[in-house]
Amino acid sequence: MKIAVIGAGAMGSIYGCHLSLKNEVFMVDTSENLVRHINKNGICLEENGNENIYHPSAVISTREMKKKMDLVLLFVKSIFSRTAIEENLGIIGPDTYLMTLQNGSGHEDILEEFVPQNRIIIGTTEDNGSVLELGKIKRGGVGKTNIGMITEDKGFFLNKLKENFDTCGFSVTIHSNIQQLIWDKLFTNVSLSVVTALLQVNMGYIASNEYAWIMTVSLVKEAAATARALGLKADDNKILEEVRKTSRMSPDGCTSIQMDIQKGRRTEVDNISGSVIRAAKRCNMSVPVHEFVVQMIHAMEDKNRYNE
Repeated sequence: MKIAVIGAGAMGSIYGCHLSLKNEVFMVDTSENLVRHINKNGICLEENGNENIYHPSAVISTREMKKKMDLVLLFVKSIFSRTAIEENLGIIGPDTYLMTLQNGSGHEDILEEFVPQNRIIIGTTEDNGSVLELGKIKRGGVGKTNIGMITEDKGFFLNKLKENFDTCGFSVTIHSNIQQLIWDKLFTNVSLSVVTALLQVNMGYIASNEYAWIMTVSLVKEAAATARALGLKADDNKILEEVRKTSRMSPDGCTSIQMDIQKGRRTEVDNISGSVIRAAKRCNMSVPVHEFVVQMIHAMEDKNRYNE
């Protein structure tokens, strides 16, 4: 396959490296230093106690490329998704599939602005990684790559993708109802992630503090009710039990939204808590606690710029 991976951060690099073993892979990133480093030295991936060097091609821009991709894999922060696709429209042909494994939900709303629904693949990954230095990535954990489509896969592309990815060292599971899996993961993000960001505390505080837990319960109940309105399964008590367990087992855990606020960066809250708000509106439901926390997160994002 001809594959473009947009975003050469930790996760993009992990997928780009392994997929380059059996495919023609192009890493697309706006960092000139990183692109230059990849083309000269490759990407060093620290995994399973070893360091391996992979050599996918890397480009800052695809505007001069004449090739249409079979697959475009999106690994930028969700707040940059639309811009990333717009800047790489030239590699998207009539048979190109767009795929996202980004955090949160509702990414298909943006992807379907560029390709039909039957060429959109959404999912989650259990892999994780971190950037150690320029061009060097640590693959911290290996797990399943869960994928599905929002419409019928009449072209049987998912089976081809699974076979391809599996031969490159991934473990792909195809789901007939991928939204269920995405929302199961979303429940933790819309509760622990936003509350730790609002309070600027680590994950362990949530289960230990009465008032933080009350807020968490309210968020979970709103999200679960919205999921059920969408036709998904969501048991409030089971979700809360899992969230409490996660909080207690990772007392020093720092969530991505919490860290973004600390560093004065824009967050992905619109594709996490915001996705619940959009889904609730489609179902004619009200989720006031989610609306409040999204407004608060955005207010905190702007606070650092105001103080400069």
